[in-house]
Amino acid sequence: MYDLCNQHLIAKITPLRIIAGKYRGRNLKSPPSMQVRPTSDRLRETLFNVIAPRIEGVRLLDLCAGSGAIGIEALSRGAAHVTFVDRSRKMCGLIEANLDLVRIPEDETEVVQSEAEEFLRRPRARPGRSGLRPHVEPWDLVYFDPPYATDYLGVLKRFEMDAGALLAQDGCLIVEHHHKNALPDELGSIRRQRVLKQGDSALSFYEVVS
Repeated sequence: MYDLCNQHLIAKITPLRIIAGKYRGRNLKSPPSMQVRPTSDRLRETLFNVIAPRIEGVRLLDLCAGSGAIGIEALSRGAAHVTFVDRSRKMCGLIEANLDLVRIPEDETEVVQSEAEEFLRRPRARPGRSGLRPHVEPWDLVYFDPPYATDYLGVLKRFEMDAGALLAQDGCLIVEHHHKNALPDELGSIRRQRVLKQGDSALSFYEVVS
């Protein structure tokens, strides 16, 4: 992994906005801490240009969600449901505030305070009207954007071990990382199909291999 501990690569926090879709142009509250690195508007636009043909009606998991900008952008462009996961209580509060600010219906979202790997380890049953539902469908899209100095391998290992429960058959795992961070090309039944680089950032796209 590329060591960023002594690098000054955290961009100045600028106002976040929704780029396209039914909530286009609305501003979101930004993370208050310079230690949180939101995905830039430019990189978000690159991401959604790639996934635009498959965004309508999908279920998306936004891991290390920060402000929630990725998941909210997905909902603006037609995603059916987004689960936001962040380890920070403050960030989860910020996500809730942004969802309220944009006025997104509550049944389209879920916000969970948890470490990413811990969340992926949880049983896939969820509370329902008649108790626990025995099965939850895997996600169509997963976006994983931890701090660049983080060890990605624990979360990636979960997808290697349990891809069938986490990703739909035609699903996609997208990892945002520093372009010098070396990620594996294969994770069990999922394989990296492409890498897009933009400045210091890169997006790795993994898909299930039949």
